[in-house]
Amino acid sequence: MYRKFVKRLLDIVLSLLALIILNPILLIIFILVRIKLGKPAIFKQQRPGKNEKIFTLYKFRTMTEEKDEEGNLLPDEKRLTKFGKILRKTSLDELPELVNILKGDMSIVGPRPLAVIYLPYYNEDEKHRHDVRPGLTGLAQVNGRNTLLWEEKFKYDLEYIHNITFINDCKIILKTIKKVFKEEGIETRGTGRNIDFNIYRQRQIEKEGNIEKGPHSL
Repeated sequence: MYRKFVKRLLDIVLSLLALIILNPILLIIFILVRIKLGKPAIFKQQRPGKNEKIFTLYKFRTMTEEKDEEGNLLPDEKRLTKFGKILRKTSLDELPELVNILKGDMSIVGPRPLAVIYLPYYNEDEKHRHDVRPGLTGLAQVNGRNTLLWEEKFKYDLEYIHNITFINDCKIILKTIKKVFKEEGIETRGTGRNIDFNIYRQRQIEKEGNIEKGPHSL
């Protein structure tokens, strides 16, 4: 009952209330992003949702459009501004996702929506993270967020999918609020342990291929 009907109803009610209550904050952040980073203030990106249906994710922009001499965008860590870091540390950059929740693209709690380019790299078990709507926060986010290895993230995603209850969602929301205030688990994408999943999985495939061939197979 909760998973099929109540969860979606709560998503609509809570996201609508949050948008109304946080409207002044959203407006202030929008103006500051426009002043400090320019247009557009809202960052849009295609992400896979429930059943791998592609939707447009909304976030506040946190990086500049700086490019190298060849016209390629600089690495994320070089384009991420001090203001952008503040938005990410406080998770304020993710507030526009409340619109995605209201539209039905996302849920308040669920596996985080990842990049479309990752889709061909999931194994059969990992694909089940798309059996439900992606979330603004999730079990992986309250157990390490971006500091987790990919296998650890997916383990938490699948654990959540098999245990969707009102109580578990409430616990995750409360833990998320606590972690946001403590600024725990923040890491810039593409740095540290958390390299992009497509690169991570490709390296695994290449490593396994080399092991199978062996040192004397050349």
